[in-house]
Formats: sequence, C-alpha cells, structure tokens
Amino acid sequence: MKPRTRGVRPGTGHRLTRGLLAWAAVVVTLLATAGCDQAAGSGIPRPDHIVVVIEGDQSYDAVIGSPDAPYLNQLAHKGASLTQFYALTRPSQPNFLALFSGSFLGVDDDSCPHALTSRNLGSQLLQAGKSFVGYAQSMPRVGFTGCSSGAYVRRHNPWVNFDNLPASANRPWTDFPRDFTDLPTVAFVVPDLDHDMHGGRVREGDTWLRDSLGAYADWAMTHNSLLVVTWDEDDGQGPNHIPTVLVGEHVRPGDDDQPNNQFGLLRMLVDAYDLKPLHHSADSEPVDVWDDD
Repeated sequence: MKPRTRGVRPGTGHRLTRGLLAWAAVVVTLLATAGCDQAAGSGIPRPDHIVVVIEGDQSYDAVIGSPDAPYLNQLAHKGASLTQFYALTRPSQPNFLALFSGSFLGVDDDSCPHALTSRNLGSQLLQAGKSFVGYAQSMPRVGFTGCSSGAYVRRHNPWVNFDNLPASANRPWTDFPRDFTDLPTVAFVVPDLDHDMHGGRVREGDTWLRDSLGAYADWAMTHNSLLVVTWDEDDGQGPNHIPTVLVGEHVRPGDDDQPNNQFGLLRMLVDAYDLKPLHHSADSEPVDVWDDD
C-alpha cells in the first residue's frame, strides 16, 4: 500500500527528509559522546584516564592469594585478574621498554643511560593531541636523568630514555594529582625499590599501593577510568608468570585466562585511543577484559 500524501505541499517531503537526516546526525553524535566511548572497531572502551602501575620482581603465586598482599587481592576480586600473563624476558629494563614502546630496542640488560628515538606510547599520545606523564617515586625533580637517587632507579623508568618526549613528562611521584580529573590521558606510575615489592617486600608494596592509589581505584569505578597494576618480571625462579590486575568502570570482574604479555597490554592501551600499534604490539592480541555492556 502506498503512503498517503494528500494535503502535502510540493517540496515538503524533501524538507522533512532533510530534517530527519539532520536529526539522525545529532542523535548519532550524542550517542558517540555519551557515557563510555569506544575506540573505532576495537570494542575497547576509551577511558578518560588510565593509570598503569608497574611493580617489580614477584611471581604470580607470591602475590595472588598471598596474605602479604591483602589490598592487591581485593583489587583482583573487584576487577579482572589475568591468570595467564607472562613477562617477556629478564632482567627488568627490557620489559619496561617493551610495555612502553613494543620493543626491547636492542636493550637486553639493566644498563644506564640510554638515548632512544623510537616511537613510544607517550609520543603517540602527544601526537594525537592527548597527554602522557610518567610519575616515579623518589625521583628528585622534574626531568631528572640520573641513573639513581636513593631508592629511585632509572632502569625502571622507561619514558626518560626517549628524546621525543618533553622533560615535563618525566615527573616525581609527588606531582601525581590529588584531583583525578587533572590526570593525563595515560599515566605510568613506578614505585621505588622500597615499595615496588622488589626483593620480597610484598607487604610494603601492597600497603603503599593501597595508601597511594586506593582512592584512585575507587574513583575509576565510577568515572570512566582504569587502573592497571602489573609487574616487570617474576623473581627469576619460574616461567616469568606475573600478576596483572585491571580495575575500572567497564572491566568485567573475575579471573581471565587469556594468554598475554607486555606487548598485548600495550596493544590494549594504543587501541583504546585509536593509536597506531607500536612495533611487536602490532602482532599481539590486546588484553580483553571488558563488559559487554
């Protein structure tokens, strides 16, 4: 049956069609900007803020289920705990570089310093008009390039090695914003040797994480944001099986047995903001722990 057009003036149908198309465009725009946006084609939520904390030298079994890490196990219960996540190599520094750039970049030890020119997560974010800052505990000042200072070590600070990042992106932990809306798009946080669980200090690291980032973890659950806690490597005694926990508003809670590593975690970070994959992350499956809602 043809639609009735009696009483419609010539040209009115075209005007109605144009009006409906314009309204549809508005609706699409509103839907794209409301709530949690998603990276194009990836299915990965686009958080307003991501904070990545990198702990040191502990195996999965030394943390997950351990009475010495009550807060981390609380986070693992609240968020997603990756049960088959493995570090790529040993010692620490190449894993830090892999997570930040998608490659070891020829570094296979903990030597210092390095002057690197490769693309990396920070440079990709800045080129896309977004922001990155790395916060290192016990680092004495903004832009510090020394190899150590007290319990701070440069080998655990990957971003300082890249000459395509401004000195202002290399900041001490004391600069971490108290107002979380002031956080950069992506922040890396590296505790010092006294608080990153290195050398068996699981209890000290767990307490520092709770006191320093517990408020952010709670805030992220209701503010389209994400906390990632991972490790550089295990204790050197096993297959490099390390804990990794993600907590945020759009994370699917529970154990997740997707096999993955630092390249896949980096792939998740770049995919979340539609950035070009970096080096070996291009061949890796992104970490996938997202609620279908």
